[in-house]
Formats: sequence, C-alpha cells, structure tokens
Amino acid sequence: MKIALMDSGIGLLAATAAVRRLRPDADLVLSLDPDGMPWGQRTLEDLIQRAVGVAEAAAAHRPDALIIGCNTATVHALPTLRTRLEPAIPVVGTVPAIKPAAAGGGPVAIWATPATTGSAYQRGLIEDFADGVTVTEVPCFGLAEAVEHADEDAIAASVAAAAALTPDDVTTVVLGCTHYELVAERIRAAVQRPGLPPLVLHGSAGAVAAQALRRIGAQPAPEADVSGSLTVLLSGREGTLPEPALAYEEGQLLRTVTPTR
Repeated sequence: MKIALMDSGIGLLAATAAVRRLRPDADLVLSLDPDGMPWGQRTLEDLIQRAVGVAEAAAAHRPDALIIGCNTATVHALPTLRTRLEPAIPVVGTVPAIKPAAAGGGPVAIWATPATTGSAYQRGLIEDFADGVTVTEVPCFGLAEAVEHADEDAIAASVAAAAALTPDDVTTVVLGCTHYELVAERIRAAVQRPGLPPLVLHGSAGAVAAQALRRIGAQPAPEADVSGSLTVLLSGREGTLPEPALAYEEGQLLRTVTPTR
C-alpha cells in the first residue's frame, strides 16, 4: 500500500502521522512545495498551478491514494485535482471539522488563517453544519508561518493573540488549518479557562487518514510491522524532511522510516 500526501509545507505532518499510526506498513510519499510556499498568498490561478505540480509529482510514484493535507488547497484545487487524477488515484481533501464540533452544542470557535476566516467557503460550512450553534471565527495571524518554521516565540505570540480573540465561554475549538494541529496542546492551554470543563479540540487528520483507507478499500492495521518506506519530494525533487518538521512529535515519528531509493 502506498499513500501520498501533499501540501505547500509541513502542515501535512498531522495527516501523515495519522496514516502512519493506522497503517505502519504503508509506504508514504510526501510532496511539498518549498519553492512556492506559502500558497495562501498566491492568486487562485497560481495556487491551482502549484498544487497541480505538487500532486503530479506525487502521482508519478503511483500511490493508491492522494491526501491533500492543506485546507487552502482543498478549497481551491480539489475539483481540478480530482478531474486530473481520478479514478486512477482517489483524491481526499481536508475540510475543517465544523460538523462534529457543532454536534457538541458549542459555543464553538474556528481558528483559521486570515484568508479563510470570513470566507464564503467557511461561512458555507457554518451555515450547513452549525445552524443554531454560536460560532466565532478567529483569524490566526502568522500562526501557520510560525509553525512552518518552528519559531517558538512566534508560535507563542500568535497563539496568545488568537486566544485573546476567542470568547471565554467557548467549549470547542476547530483547528481550521492543518499546521495548527501540530501545536494543538499549546492552543488548548491558551484557550482553556479556569473552572470550565476541558476544552474540546477538533482537527481533521484522523478523519482524513481513515477516509483515504476507505477510498482504497483498506482496513486500519495499527498492529502491523513498521515497514513502510518514506519518500519526500521538495517541489518535485527527492529530498528529506525539512528540519523544522523534526521539532514536532509528528515529524519525529517519521524518522524511524527508511527513505525509498
């Protein structure tokens, strides 16, 4: 079994680790775009073009499925990538976990990039899945970039700024950017209010990994031998995980995998 994941940067690590835990025997292909990141600041046409290039680099390794480990790329490029790659390679997108978060009754805060916050896409998800629930959209200025570079001071400042915009009565936080899942516990600590029940965080990594297995008719086998290989593509060139990836548990998990040659 071979699963590919794509993103402009290391936000795909959360979903990668989730796949690894479900299927330690799966070969992994990670396709990143250091030459073109960040995608969120690009024009729509340019973003789609970059995403197509990264996806096709992964597709050349003939994976059984491709996960788009990026909310922004899913919003703008998913239809194009499915048209190009399916049915030969199932493509699984990443959508903020607003539906399960709202099922808890709220109040809910959605932490997302400034470009996504207030967007028609996110507002549509709120209308479809959170009707009747109090939802606050929280723009997280600089947080994805800080996580990408493992800049601890910048992460702390960005998390604190977003926490200050989060209402005190929030019971649930949706992590609306895959990068945020890498610092989930720091977000929990910043938002948790004394005397209130434990904060609930909703990321997308576990659901996306499970959906990829379903699309190819595979079952989870967490007890399997850790035998899967790892291939890292950097704007189409074979390389290694960016150094900042190793600052996170999800990146460290992948160090035990032997690269494909």
